[in-house]
Amino acid sequence: MDLDAGSAALERRTHDILVVDDDVELCALMEEFLGREGYRVSAAHDAPSGLQRAIEAHCDLVILDVMLPILDGYEVLRQLRRRSNVPVIMLTARAEERDRVAGLEEGADDYLVKPFATAELLARIHAVLRRAEDARVPVSTVIEYGDVRLNVQTHEVQCGGVSVDVTDSEFAILESLMRAAGRVVTRDELAAVLYQRDATPYERSVDVHVSHLRKKLDRASRTMIRTVRGSGYIMVAGG
Repeated sequence: MDLDAGSAALERRTHDILVVDDDVELCALMEEFLGREGYRVSAAHDAPSGLQRAIEAHCDLVILDVMLPILDGYEVLRQLRRRSNVPVIMLTARAEERDRVAGLEEGADDYLVKPFATAELLARIHAVLRRAEDARVPVSTVIEYGDVRLNVQTHEVQCGGVSVDVTDSEFAILESLMRAAGRVVTRDELAAVLYQRDATPYERSVDVHVSHLRKKLDRASRTMIRTVRGSGYIMVAGG
């Protein structure tokens, strides 16, 4: 991680970020760099204390390493998701697709492969936090399609009258699909909503989030998110 790397000037309120990583030196570097960018950063160096602080500290974002002592990052994320929808960026030293996808399947909002540039770290933090903020800003307060009801102001989703817990990334995708119901929404459009960039040819993060969301909705509803091969996704009511 290069502390001299350039970073974009981002307009934002001060956010609290928790870094959970047993690499003390890396945590110190991130605290220094992100502190200069206006964030309040704290660190935990083991899974139990990281999980406890993520649940109790009311932070705005968790940066969570996969390789942790006692419990790995995936288990920390699984336990955290039972209690909180706080945005999570996973850090992994493994570049294989299955390792990157694993965290997304457990409910992470994004991932970053070590070693990483500070500019990329900052861009991903900004994208995840902006997505979380956008999910809380009312445009049309309630959107309904089929038997899915989405409240933009309260960030609540109901399917067939049953509450559905979704992450901020899943909420952003569902809102995009519901606002465009009956029209195909491309993977590039969804990637722009999530990451402010186009989807790369081999990136599966959008697909993983959609798959996770689809499973949650299909438990209680016949409203479907359908795949349009080679294009994207479409929200259709009915079976």
